[in-house]
Amino acid sequence: MRTATHHPLITAPCNLWPRPRPTSAPVLPSGSRRPRRGALVVRAAVVVEQEVKTKISLVRIGTRGSPLALAQAYETRDKLMASHSELAEEGAIDIVIIKTTGDKILNQPLADIGGKGLFTKEIDEALLEGSIDIAVHSMKDVPTYLPDGTILPCNLPREDVRDAFICLTAKSLAELPAGSVIGTASLRRQSQILYRYPSLKVVNFRGNVQTRLKKLNEGEVQATLLALAGLKRLNMTENVTAILSIEEMLPAIAQGAIGIACRSNDDTMANYIASLNHDDTRLAVACERAFLETLDGSCRTPIAGYAYRDSDGNCVLRCLVASPDGTRVLETSRKGLYALDDMVAMGKDAGKELLSKAGPSFFDW
Repeated sequence: MRTATHHPLITAPCNLWPRPRPTSAPVLPSGSRRPRRGALVVRAAVVVEQEVKTKISLVRIGTRGSPLALAQAYETRDKLMASHSELAEEGAIDIVIIKTTGDKILNQPLADIGGKGLFTKEIDEALLEGSIDIAVHSMKDVPTYLPDGTILPCNLPREDVRDAFICLTAKSLAELPAGSVIGTASLRRQSQILYRYPSLKVVNFRGNVQTRLKKLNEGEVQATLLALAGLKRLNMTENVTAILSIEEMLPAIAQGAIGIACRSNDDTMANYIASLNHDDTRLAVACERAFLETLDGSCRTPIAGYAYRDSDGNCVLRCLVASPDGTRVLETSRKGLYALDDMVAMGKDAGKELLSKAGPSFFDW
């Protein structure tokens, strides 16, 4: 029998069984703009209760504790239950919340508190120690190099990759008066905003979705940008003022994609999660991450990239690097077969091109 282990940073090992999934809110059509009337809808964070169970779970899912991270863990749990009958039994799956460095330090910009793995390091450690069996990550938080002893054989179907503009006073970025303050923790968003709208001001804006909406509602900033994927998973699309096109705001690498990791020597878990893999998403993420890996950009470098299948079935890759102040933006694109080797090669080639254009000092922010 497996004995329970406890990781010092695990804040709440919890058995959340069963938990009904919320009904989905209507999805706004592309480019739609909803007039703002009254306050934003800021739902309470998910309350996690610890239950005592005598049965040892078959799968312990490690996740961050934010409402969005939990929504992604529940999605993973539900897919495992639907795909494997033994996991559909009561108590078969537990969800374990782990607090990461990125969750603990909220008063500083991400670029100032350290490099890659801010939202994954402690979860990876728990996985390697055996405190959890699988780890659920937002793929845009996952470093390009996985820790030794872990694999990531699964990406769930990708959500909408676009960014959402949220504002109480204007219908779009273009309508904001000069000097308006936009809150975002993303240098990628900051650089693209300032490139197109240099009269606007961008300030550091950290916290989960609910926290950011609350700050916006209280007037700390005039507007903010959030990933549409997260708002959809939280059933909070009613807060969206407008959806930004890919041309106006190129997404983060792997935005909207969920990744599931396990130990490399755990064939049982690898088989469980590999059965959930969505191959189109996995190939697109591999293409974008090959671009990011080639650039080897730090968290101080705004980098964006998006790979997708076009109407002919081919892969189109769009890439961007920029200066944080938006004064210099370099872009490129590629098109080729929608196949792993070809897509990884496209990502690497696009990265080499932008490295050459940028010069060695471009990434020393």
